[in-house]
Amino acid sequence: MNKAIITVVGKDTVGIIAKVCTYLAENKINILDISQTIVQGYFNMMMIVDFSNVDSTFDSVNNSLVQIGEGMGVQIKCQREEIFDKMHRI
Repeated sequence: MNKAIITVVGKDTVGIIAKVCTYLAENKINILDISQTIVQGYFNMMMIVDFSNVDSTFDSVNNSLVQIGEGMGVQIKCQREEIFDKMHRI
Protein backbone atom coordinates (compact mmCIF):
# COMPACT_ATOMS: atom_id res chain seq x y z
CA MET A 1 0.00 0.00 0.00
CA ASN A 2 1.21 3.46 -0.88
CA LYS A 3 0.19 5.71 2.05
CA ALA A 4 0.48 9.46 2.61
CA ILE A 5 -0.31 11.88 5.41
CA ILE A 6 -2.37 14.97 4.59
CA THR A 7 -2.64 17.83 7.08
CA VAL A 8 -4.94 20.83 6.82
CA VAL A 9 -4.51 23.81 9.17
CA GLY A 10 -6.06 27.27 9.22
CA LYS A 11 -9.01 29.44 10.17
CA ASP A 12 -12.21 27.42 10.21
CA THR A 13 -14.57 28.01 7.31
CA VAL A 14 -17.49 26.20 5.71
CA GLY A 15 -16.60 23.44 3.26
CA ILE A 16 -12.98 22.60 4.10
CA ILE A 17 -13.63 18.89 4.61
CA ALA A 18 -16.00 18.74 1.64
CA LYS A 19 -13.54 20.32 -0.80
CA VAL A 20 -10.58 18.20 0.29
CA CYS A 21 -12.56 14.94 0.36
CA THR A 22 -14.21 15.65 -3.01
CA TYR A 23 -10.79 16.16 -4.60
CA LEU A 24 -9.50 12.95 -3.03
CA ALA A 25 -12.50 10.92 -4.22
CA GLU A 26 -12.25 12.33 -7.76
CA ASN A 27 -8.60 11.20 -7.86
CA LYS A 28 -9.19 7.68 -6.45
CA ILE A 29 -7.42 8.48 -3.19
CA ASN A 30 -8.95 6.43 -0.38
CA ILE A 31 -9.15 7.90 3.13
CA LEU A 32 -7.98 5.27 5.62
CA ASP A 33 -8.18 7.38 8.78
CA ILE A 34 -9.20 10.94 9.55
CA SER A 35 -9.09 13.18 12.61
CA GLN A 36 -10.20 16.79 12.81
CA THR A 37 -10.60 19.36 15.54
CA ILE A 38 -11.56 22.99 15.81
CA VAL A 39 -9.97 24.97 18.63
CA GLN A 40 -11.01 28.59 19.14
CA GLY A 41 -11.89 28.98 15.48
CA TYR A 42 -8.80 27.21 14.09
CA PHE A 43 -9.30 24.08 12.02
CA ASN A 44 -6.85 21.16 12.15
CA MET A 45 -7.28 17.93 10.19
CA MET A 46 -4.97 14.97 9.68
CA MET A 47 -5.70 12.18 7.22
CA ILE A 48 -3.96 8.95 6.34
CA VAL A 49 -4.73 8.14 2.71
CA ASP A 50 -4.02 5.36 0.24
CA PHE A 51 -2.44 6.37 -3.09
CA SER A 52 -2.46 2.84 -4.56
CA ASN A 53 -5.10 3.52 -7.24
CA VAL A 54 -4.08 7.07 -8.20
CA ASP A 55 -3.42 7.82 -11.87
CA SER A 56 -1.63 11.14 -11.21
CA THR A 57 1.86 11.62 -9.80
CA PHE A 58 2.35 12.33 -6.12
CA ASP A 59 3.74 15.79 -6.96
CA SER A 60 0.71 16.62 -9.10
CA VAL A 61 -1.69 15.67 -6.30
CA ASN A 62 0.40 17.58 -3.76
CA ASN A 63 0.41 20.74 -5.91
CA SER A 64 -3.35 20.50 -6.45
CA LEU A 65 -3.96 20.17 -2.71
CA VAL A 66 -1.75 23.20 -2.04
CA GLN A 67 -3.81 25.21 -4.56
CA ILE A 68 -7.09 24.05 -3.01
CA GLY A 69 -5.80 25.15 0.39
CA GLU A 70 -4.72 28.55 -0.90
CA GLY A 71 -8.19 29.05 -2.36
CA MET A 72 -9.75 28.39 1.05
CA GLY A 73 -7.18 30.26 3.13
CA VAL A 74 -5.78 27.14 4.79
CA GLN A 75 -2.46 25.32 4.51
CA ILE A 76 -2.55 21.78 3.11
CA LYS A 77 0.52 19.56 3.24
CA CYS A 78 0.87 16.07 1.82
CA GLN A 79 3.79 13.82 2.73
CA ARG A 80 4.59 10.23 1.89
CA GLU A 81 4.14 8.05 4.96
CA GLU A 82 7.76 6.87 5.09
CA ILE A 83 9.07 10.46 5.04
CA PHE A 84 6.52 11.56 7.66
CA ASP A 85 7.54 8.65 9.92
CA LYS A 86 11.25 9.44 9.62
CA MET A 87 10.69 13.14 10.34
CA HIS A 88 8.62 12.45 13.46
CA ARG A 89 10.59 9.59 14.97
CA ILE A 90 11.85 10.26 18.48
